[in-house]
Amino acid sequence: MKLLVTAVLPLATLAPSCWAQDAPQLKLPRIKISAGMHLIDTQVASSPEQREIGLMFRKNMPMAEGMLFAFEQAGVQCFWMKNTLLPLTAAFVADDGTIVNLADMKPQSTDSHCSARPVRFVLEMNQGWFAKKGIKAGFKLGGPSFKPQ
Repeated sequence: MKLLVTAVLPLATLAPSCWAQDAPQLKLPRIKISAGMHLIDTQVASSPEQREIGLMFRKNMPMAEGMLFAFEQAGVQCFWMKNTLLPLTAAFVADDGTIVNLADMKPQSTDSHCSARPVRFVLEMNQGWFAKKGIKAGFKLGGPSFKPQ
């Protein structure tokens, strides 16, 4: 049994560096989301596998770029930052594009950050982006994923 664990560990330690080089997130579909006069180039993570990887191991992300996590059904969505190197802010977003709440998230933390009510979307941006633009809970985002009420 000890031999098996020793053989597997070197492979496991290679995975993060391989992911960082291959950047699987860069191959995700992209959409544009508007936040008032600001346009966000957004990668869309819609499958369980894409949502699980999220922004893990990314070393940088342009300021006008983000990742939209799209779920099949509304629910209380909770996020953590294990293996995520960038400080991020999560915007928990209702179906119509209204930001329900925002949460600043510390890199490489397993602290849980949850939506204040059930949502289908979570938009992650570099930490400070929403604050610099004056965007708070109640602000409405626009884009092809959001349905008008």
